[in-house]
Amino acid sequence: MRSNLLSEYSLSLSEIANLIGSSEVISGKNDLRIHGLTLDSNDVIEGDLFVALPGLKVHGAKFVESAVANGAVAVLTDSSAEIDTNVPVIRVANPRFWLGIVADKFYGNPSSAINVIGITGTNGKTTTSYLLQQIWEFNNRTSGLIGTVETRIGDEIFPTIRTTPEAPELQSTFAIMRERHNLNVVIEVSSHALALNRVEGTKFSVVAFTNLSQDHLDFHKNMEDYYQAKSRLFKFGFAEKAIINIDDSWGKRLFDETKIEKISVSTHNDQANWKIIETSSSNSKVQLTITGPGGILLSIESPLIGDYNGANVLMALALAVESGIDPLAAADALNTAKGAPGRMESIDLGQSFSAIVDYAHTPDAVTAALKAVRGATKGKIIAVLGCGGDRDTTKRSLMGNSLISGADIAIFTSDNPRSENPLSILDQMHEGIQLAENHFVIVDRREAIKFAVDNASRNDCVVILGKGHETGQEIMGKISPFDDRVELKNAIRRTR
Repeated sequence: MRSNLLSEYSLSLSEIANLIGSSEVISGKNDLRIHGLTLDSNDVIEGDLFVALPGLKVHGAKFVESAVANGAVAVLTDSSAEIDTNVPVIRVANPRFWLGIVADKFYGNPSSAINVIGITGTNGKTTTSYLLQQIWEFNNRTSGLIGTVETRIGDEIFPTIRTTPEAPELQSTFAIMRERHNLNVVIEVSSHALALNRVEGTKFSVVAFTNLSQDHLDFHKNMEDYYQAKSRLFKFGFAEKAIINIDDSWGKRLFDETKIEKISVSTHNDQANWKIIETSSSNSKVQLTITGPGGILLSIESPLIGDYNGANVLMALALAVESGIDPLAAADALNTAKGAPGRMESIDLGQSFSAIVDYAHTPDAVTAALKAVRGATKGKIIAVLGCGGDRDTTKRSLMGNSLISGADIAIFTSDNPRSENPLSILDQMHEGIQLAENHFVIVDRREAIKFAVDNASRNDCVVILGKGHETGQEIMGKISPFDDRVELKNAIRRTR
């Protein structure tokens, strides 16, 4: 993300070389000014430093010629890159790490001037982020949000490509927020971002951990590697304070291992600093009684159902208070705060059954979502679920089991097959499962949603899982418009 207001920023090549400790002499070019940073040769504008990084499939060096043609005046890369160009090239070991440091310096250390809250974990990052931003706005604090669904700067909304942006985009976004006096920002920090050094150079006021369960094992070697990536955020250098949910074993371990100042939250552990001591439900709302440090006792009536949403509310409350919001004012905001788009989002067109779209795409998330729906449903639960292609294959059968365990009618379908055969993905989802008469395999997702609606009766609940806020479906490299919320509405209208 760039802004016309950012044109004032620049660094010389010598300043960049000195910052990263490069001993390479750039003959006659040390005073060359760099006016922008980018990893994408298509986004290069005149005066940019093009950063050529080693990728999973190709090296960024392949695009240097294109970048230079578009106006790049220098290149930052590693020693393995084979580059033939007439512009200066700075080489450094682990350029990904140094890119964050350079971007932070380039934009004048913007995260040091604003209140940045970073949230990591497998599930709950997005909802907790939205809840926290709503608390800030309720209390007249200008704020921003960076995450899976979108980037928000005050009232402006921008689309996102990845949960946590690459370092140049991230630091430029912080700079724009600083310029516009949006002095509070909450950012979802993915394990990919931590492993790939996207948040290097960022100064967080507080970092938070929600939970850890199986996901992204196509990228991480195993759960230990996944945990180690997440735990990097809780080291000195990023932040001086952490808030950690200790409900699962990974959270307990992280709390024990974290050396920075730390605060614990839990939905059931009496030893936690923040905890839920009582929960009850009525009229589609959940009443939470919460205790906190210093004798805080609060009652919150949240419209967000499910135990996991109780954890999200609790974390948002703890983060808000840590950012200086009065506990009672934070609780008042949470009484009406909504969830994130595509997270347990209700679709109500006056039909006799309830209908929900949720982003659940891990075994634990599917189980939790269906458990939450079960507690609010008098009739049958009809659930639709698929698994994404070219992603962690080991979670597919686990998700299939979660679907069958939680639904009365289970419908296996496609998600984003990407380059994989959809039937192969579906076979893996129900591998080892003896399909019964209430289990259905419908490859076409649109047809699966129609089938679910056609089989719903009064007081039932149709739950469409996996894609949530997404507005496209990727099949063999082509992304076609597809929004579960739109498809569910269309299917409901057909029955009326």
